[in-house]
Amino acid sequence: MALTCWEKLAIVIVAAVGLRMLIRIAVLTWKKLIAPSMGLGIDVATQGKWAVVTGSTDGLGKAFAEALAAKGLDIVLVSRSLEKLENVSTEIKAAYGVSTKIVEADLTEGQPVYAKIAKAVEELEVGVLINNAGTSYDHPEMFTSISEELIARILQLNVAGTTGVTRAVLPGMMERKKGVVINISSTSAAIPSPYLSVYAASKAFVDKLSADLAAEAAPRGVTVQCVLPGPVATKMSKIKKATWMAPTPEKFVEACLKTVGIESRTTGYPPHCLIIGFVNGLKCLCEKGAIWLVARTMLNIRGRALRKKDKNDDDLGKSSSKKEIPIE
Repeated sequence: MALTCWEKLAIVIVAAVGLRMLIRIAVLTWKKLIAPSMGLGIDVATQGKWAVVTGSTDGLGKAFAEALAAKGLDIVLVSRSLEKLENVSTEIKAAYGVSTKIVEADLTEGQPVYAKIAKAVEELEVGVLINNAGTSYDHPEMFTSISEELIARILQLNVAGTTGVTRAVLPGMMERKKGVVINISSTSAAIPSPYLSVYAASKAFVDKLSADLAAEAAPRGVTVQCVLPGPVATKMSKIKKATWMAPTPEKFVEACLKTVGIESRTTGYPPHCLIIGFVNGLKCLCEKGAIWLVARTMLNIRGRALRKKDKNDDDLGKSSSKKEIPIE
C-alpha cells in the first residue's frame, strides 16, 4: 500500500527527531561519562606551576586546593581568615610537599583587595584559578525579608569578587597563552529559584561571565569553565551526611577536574545534571508546575530551618533559666 505525502512527511519528521535525540544522548554520554573516565580532559598540572584558590579554607575551596596540590601544583590560598589560612597551608605542605602562599583578603572590600591579589601573584606562573569564594542565604527566604547587608555581601562576593579576581589573574595567563579558570556557579543559576532570588541571580552572572570569557580566552590558549554544582556536603549547604546526590567536597572536586577541557559549562558531578535536566524538562511541559515544585521545595527547607532555629532558641532559653540567680 503506497504511503500518502503526509504519511511520508510524518515518517521523515519522526526519523529526524529520533536522530537528533540519539545524537544528543550520544554527545551527553561522551561528555559526562566516557571522556572524563578516559582522562581526555586537560591536565591542569601542565598549565603552570601555581594555582590560586579563593575561599580555600573550607568546603569546596579546600578540596580544590588539596586536589591541585596532589597533582604537584604550588597553591596560593586566598581567604579572609588568617588563622584558617595558616592551618590549611601547614596541612597542605605537610601532606603534599608543595609550596604555598597565603593572601588574607576579604573579597567584599573591592578593588584594593583585587590589587593585593594581583601583586601577590605577579611574579608567579599561575596555571589555574579557582573562583570558589561565595556566600548564600542561611535558608531560603523571601526577597523582601532578607537584609540589605546580606544582599550587598552576596553581590560583592559572588559578582564583584569573581570578576575582580579573574581580572587580576587572567592577563598573566593570556600572556603565557595557557591556563585554566574555573568559576563556581550553582545549579540555581540554571533553573527557577524562588526564595533564593539574589543568590541565584548572582550565580547566573557567573555563568554568563564565564561563557563570554571562554570565547575571548580560547584563542589565546586559556580555558574558562563554569561549574554549576548541586548539593554538596559542606558547611555552606548545611548538609552533614554525604549521599550519592550530595557528595563530599573531595568526591565532587575529583569528578569536576576530570571535565576541564571537555565541557565549558558543567555541573562537575554527573548526578547533578539530573537536577537541571529534570526541572528544565518539567518546565518545558508545564512552566508553572516546575516553578511551583521548586517553590514548594524551598518553602519546606525554609520551614525546617526555622523550626530548628526555634528549637535551638528554646533549648538555650531553658538552659539559661536553670542557672542559679545570685542573690545580692
